[in-house]
Amino acid sequence: MNFTIPDDILTASEMSETELKLEIAIVLYKREKISAGKASEWLGMNLIEFRRELGKRAITINYDVEDFQADVETLRSLGRL
Repeated sequence: MNFTIPDDILTASEMSETELKLEIAIVLYKREKISAGKASEWLGMNLIEFRRELGKRAITINYDVEDFQADVETLRSLGRL
C-alpha cells in the first residue's frame, strides 16, 4: 500500500518528505507497532542509524526480558555462551 502526502501538509510541517517519513516511523516504533528493523528497512537506513535517531530524541529501545531471553537462547544455540 502506498499513500501520498499532499504538498500542503509537507509545507505546513516545514519538513522534507524524508524527515516526515522518519517521524512517522519513530511514532510507529514508540507505539510498538513496528520493530526497529522494520522501521530502518522502510527508511532505507541501517539499524544503527535508526537507533542513533532514537538516541537523539532520548527514546529508549524496545527491548524487554523476553527479547533478552530469546537472545540468550540464540547465543547458546550458536555455542557462544
